[in-house]
Amino acid sequence: MTDDILTVHDLFYIKGGGERLVMTLCEHLPSDLLTAETGENSFDINQLKSKVYNLNALGRIPGIKTWQLAKAFKKPLPVQRHYLNIIYSGVAAPLAQCHFNQANNVFYCHTPPRFVYDKKNHYLKSLPVWQRPALKALIRWFRPQYEAAVNNMEVIIANSRHIQQRIKQHLDKEAQVVYPPCDTDYFNWQSQGNYYLSLGRHDPLKRIDVIIEAFKALPDKQLVVASGGSQSNQLKKLAAGHNNIRFTGWLDEPQLLDLLGNCLATIYIPEDEDFGMTPVESMAAGKPVIASCQGGIKETVIDQETGLLISGSNLKEKLIQSVQSLTPNKAAAMRMACEARAEVFNRQRFIEGIKQFLK
Repeated sequence: MTDDILTVHDLFYIKGGGERLVMTLCEHLPSDLLTAETGENSFDINQLKSKVYNLNALGRIPGIKTWQLAKAFKKPLPVQRHYLNIIYSGVAAPLAQCHFNQANNVFYCHTPPRFVYDKKNHYLKSLPVWQRPALKALIRWFRPQYEAAVNNMEVIIANSRHIQQRIKQHLDKEAQVVYPPCDTDYFNWQSQGNYYLSLGRHDPLKRIDVIIEAFKALPDKQLVVASGGSQSNQLKKLAAGHNNIRFTGWLDEPQLLDLLGNCLATIYIPEDEDFGMTPVESMAAGKPVIASCQGGIKETVIDQETGLLISGSNLKEKLIQSVQSLTPNKAAAMRMACEARAEVFNRQRFIEGIKQFLK
């Protein structure tokens, strides 16, 4: 069946939910893989048994990643084999559709690109004034190509009802929902620790700074901040002098599994998250989640059963209250409900959901 399916994914730079999803497609459909670039902090795609095409498309010039990816996928590709099904995952990957007009083109949409649509102003304001015209030019160049590619897809799959609505709003397209996969056997409860764990990428939209500010006001509560990202240095400065807050940096898989399996609970409060695999993985390990009641998270975490949902203004104060109320006994009592909830998003359900759209 490998000859029949090719998955096209933007790049492997982190160990994110999108990357885990693509690895699952490659291993369990199975599917060959085409990607524009890899990095040392992501999964080792060379361990896949299927065929891997790596375009090595990113140069050394910072700030033009989307342009480089788009150009790479539009150029002639080193794919000699005929594939009946092409699955696209990512922002720029759909642009490769122009090479596969005879195939069954299936777009798994994590979200319409936020720098083009709903978060356009956020990204513009985050740049120095002199750089904003470049982003505006990129959007004018990229948007029509992206929308043309999406229009040529036989099927669009959304990773949540939240993204299904976003696709309808921004692209005026109907999408089917297939939730991303979680390897529920991979994440396991190990012990009831005394620390809370943040696994979110160090990015402004993940609001790790709010978590740190809350724990600065909770000196008797322990916080472990894992992963990394563009805000790492800024976040470390914010937490300086507070011994109850510890940073680990990027970790390998066994270390991450140990941290998750031994924590008291996880904290994940991003702004308007697309889906959010971190809460599902936390629940798979039997750990409740203190999470923002926004976006796709509302479809995964059940308030007061598998975690605590917080929203609205005064997020820091609400987080402080939630940490104080989620005692070790209360967290332990949620374990079975967490593990059961995670099974709704297991790999088998995901694979069966994808298969129904393949030829």
